[in-house]
Amino acid sequence: MAGLEHHHHHHGHQHIRGHFPNPLDEKLLKIIRENLTDQEGQLTEEEKWRLEHLRLHEKHRGHEEMHAEMVLILMFVTIISQVVLIAWKKKHYKSYQLVSMIGVWVIPFLLCLHNHWWRFIFIWLLFSSITVIVVKKALERPIDPSTPRQVYKWFLLIYKICCGLGVVGYFIIMVTMMGFNLLFSVKANVWMDSGLLLIFYGLYYGVLGRDIAEVCADKMASHIGYYTPHGMPTRTLEPGVCAVCGNPQLVPEGEEGIIENTYRLSCGHTFHEFCIRGWCIVGKKQMCPYCKEKVDLKRMFCNPWEKPHVFYGQLLDWVRLLVAWQPAIILLVQGINNYLGLQ
Repeated sequence: MAGLEHHHHHHGHQHIRGHFPNPLDEKLLKIIRENLTDQEGQLTEEEKWRLEHLRLHEKHRGHEEMHAEMVLILMFVTIISQVVLIAWKKKHYKSYQLVSMIGVWVIPFLLCLHNHWWRFIFIWLLFSSITVIVVKKALERPIDPSTPRQVYKWFLLIYKICCGLGVVGYFIIMVTMMGFNLLFSVKANVWMDSGLLLIFYGLYYGVLGRDIAEVCADKMASHIGYYTPHGMPTRTLEPGVCAVCGNPQLVPEGEEGIIENTYRLSCGHTFHEFCIRGWCIVGKKQMCPYCKEKVDLKRMFCNPWEKPHVFYGQLLDWVRLLVAWQPAIILLVQGINNYLGLQ
């Protein structure tokens, strides 16, 4: 395809410069230069494509230097903005996190409103309304003892759905590459598009869910009183009580529970399985909620299926950069180009 484009591109230049005058191109260029719109309706599909191609050439003829400047501006702004973002993340992580969370939440919605993509808008509104209710519960004081579990369960559900969507999307793309779509006589691009769409949804809501969950985790844990971001907790931990939700544990550590097991961290504190998984995986916390000792997630969850979760977390950080910051960078570049009068 690229070769074909290049081939066209090359010929386009030669025709325009008049080395090998092609009667069709001459006719089309006449339509463009003299703005003969009435003749456009009589062209075949192929001629219309060619007309668009030539129109683009005409518009950008002699703009090579300008295009080089635009590429340089894009590279320069991208590099500078990445450096600024990394510095901001290091110095003021909280504000960086909040701004990128709002960006990830709002920017795609505005783009979809602009383009009338109703499916995304519907799913976004559904997700947002439930999440707002959950966050409201997490922020109220005094906090209900069952709230942390409900909040974690909601975000854990989102998390699992997102993982599932990603895997299914990836599987569809792999199957399409092997040509299985031909068995169902479906065009490859239909399956490819749906696979990519599923991966996008999985990653997008994965990022959003994790970020909101982290904010909730911080707020809730400090409201319950066991966790404070700095210094020692404000309440002492009774034996057999979970430090995340403050509820008693149902089974001793090491025994199989009916609903969930009890986990013991390397520092000796014990927790409900959902609570500590929610705390570590969903809230991205890699320390004990009570004494803040570093916890090695990879050692704690030795089940092989848990491993990808940690990598998935790093993948989501990349997506955050693409969804929230990339559009902002591109808008900035366009603004600079317009200001300098580049086309």
